[in-house]
Amino acid sequence: MNNDTLYQNDEIMTQLIERANILCEALPYIKALSGKTVVIKYGGNAMLKESIINTIMEDIAMLKIVGVNPILVHGGGPEINAYLKKLNIESKFHNGLRVTDQQTMDVVQMVMSGKINKDITSRINLLGVKAIGLSGKDAQLIEVKKYNSPDGVDLGQVGEIININTSLLEKLCNDEFIPVIAGIGADNQGQAYNINADTVAAEIAARINAEKLIFLTDIDGIREDADDPSTLISVISVNQIKEMITNGKINGGMIPKVMSCIKAIEQGVSKVHIINGTTPHPILLEIFTDKGIGTMVTK
Repeated sequence: MNNDTLYQNDEIMTQLIERANILCEALPYIKALSGKTVVIKYGGNAMLKESIINTIMEDIAMLKIVGVNPILVHGGGPEINAYLKKLNIESKFHNGLRVTDQQTMDVVQMVMSGKINKDITSRINLLGVKAIGLSGKDAQLIEVKKYNSPDGVDLGQVGEIININTSLLEKLCNDEFIPVIAGIGADNQGQAYNINADTVAAEIAARINAEKLIFLTDIDGIREDADDPSTLISVISVNQIKEMITNGKINGGMIPKVMSCIKAIEQGVSKVHIINGTTPHPILLEIFTDKGIGTMVTK
């Protein structure tokens, strides 16, 4: 055996040992989460790159395989915007929420329930676990009423959640299914309403007493300076978030997300994570490693 072969063997052995070390690092986190529920909100640019999509689906499947109960709530903003543009329907937003007239609602349902939801479900099923696609209209999963904006602006068919069918979700998780949920609800007349996916994820996490709520976003987490990645905050409290909203450091579309974090924490969710969903394997890196990659929100 020559020196080159010995070097290659040593290099391979080093790589194998490193993989074993990673598994050992993950073990206490897997043990702590076994049998518990983790709600994941998936959307934004994390839904656009094929290689990243695959790693996220693998992460979710892995959670189920190691005994965690993941529930996936998805958005679909970029794809909805693309379809609206094709149909010459203007996309309008107010305080981070989509203004949803009847035409827009029809497109939201078509894209979210008819396309994205089923695509995600199929991808997860191909990984050897059982996923089932739902919208809030199925089995009265998400009951809503029309949302009234505090500033009086009419957002159209935007819903405010009044009830979640938690027994359905518990039955599905106990039967080894991964629920994949589109952020659409219905009122007591069956009328469809668009709901911010961050809000849906937070409400579900709170009402089923989830151990963790994870937001896969387009940024690394909460930053002291929104434009400076080096100011990422690893751990932040609810009160600190409120201060950052007051002084304008958190604004725009980030506000609904952090308000969802606050509501989830105040209603009993142990920890909320905001992480960059465009990083490969973001879920496993955040919850099964010592350092994590994003911002963890605590009480």
